[in-house]
Amino acid sequence: MARQQSQVRELDEGSYVMIDDAPCQITAYSTAKPGKHGSAKARVEGKGVFDEKKRNFTQPVDAKIWVPIIERKQGQVLNVDGDDAQLMALDTYDTFTIRVPEDTDMTADDEIEYLEMDGQRKIV
Repeated sequence: MARQQSQVRELDEGSYVMIDDAPCQITAYSTAKPGKHGSAKARVEGKGVFDEKKRNFTQPVDAKIWVPIIERKQGQVLNVDGDDAQLMALDTYDTFTIRVPEDTDMTADDEIEYLEMDGQRKIV
């Protein structure tokens, strides 16, 4: 799995983090002041990059957390069939089928951007 470690305090809204072994984009980040016997805590809320599920966690700000390495790639649409599109990656020329988001209008020969991590792909 493509990921690296980081401290919770280095996270911010819009960045990516692993929550419950799923890559998520952070939608909310807040910290609470340190208490009498403890360190400052951070509450992180995120939305799954590939499954759209909401997840959250609370950790001390100096805790280590996994951050996924999600690649942003370019592809060319070869064919659109209902909710699925056949794409060709412009860097490797591999072809694959990907789900088309509901609010996206695309036709053959369009160049699009997609996210990829560990064989999972999503159109941006």
